[in-house]
Amino acid sequence: MISLDAIRESLPDYARDLRLNLGSVLAPTGAPGLTERQIWAIAVAAAIASRHVPLARNIESLAAAHLTPADLNAARAAAAIMGMNNIYYRFLHLVEDAEYQQMPARLRMNVLANPGIDKADFELLSLAVSAINGCGTCVASHERQLRQHGVSREAVQSAVRIAATVHAVAGVLEFEAHAAQTTQTQAA
Repeated sequence: MISLDAIRESLPDYARDLRLNLGSVLAPTGAPGLTERQIWAIAVAAAIASRHVPLARNIESLAAAHLTPADLNAARAAAAIMGMNNIYYRFLHLVEDAEYQQMPARLRMNVLANPGIDKADFELLSLAVSAINGCGTCVASHERQLRQHGVSREAVQSAVRIAATVHAVAGVLEFEAHAAQTTQTQAA
């Protein structure tokens, strides 16, 4: 199993801020308002949403010490359902045609009613994934739900900071892997 320090050390010097931020946001002192379990569930959902499989698998492996199987399943489910919902609801927002708003979505979203974990925690996961996927409608909706559940603004901000950092790390790792592959191909 890879360590968090090994992931951080794999980041190049130009991403030094990400290296520092990743160490910070995945600790309770760097993610005010969140429990360690919430931090790691958000990290897993964010890593899956960021679509860098090696990072997602490494984050899942590290998170296993902090999460129950239900937490891990919920993180995966949030990444899956928001991957669909964020596209659909972003379309509704961007098309600016009220008729589409009146039409039924006709998409199954059963996991939203029964996520297998506390609903507020699932909202945190959904917010993080929605922020990565850039759906303003979903971000606003999940933030409202979190506030109605009594989740602090500090906790909401922490969830989005985790998502932002994990997503940026995934992007750098993907770029570096592709650059290394290109260099090897050119050398051959």
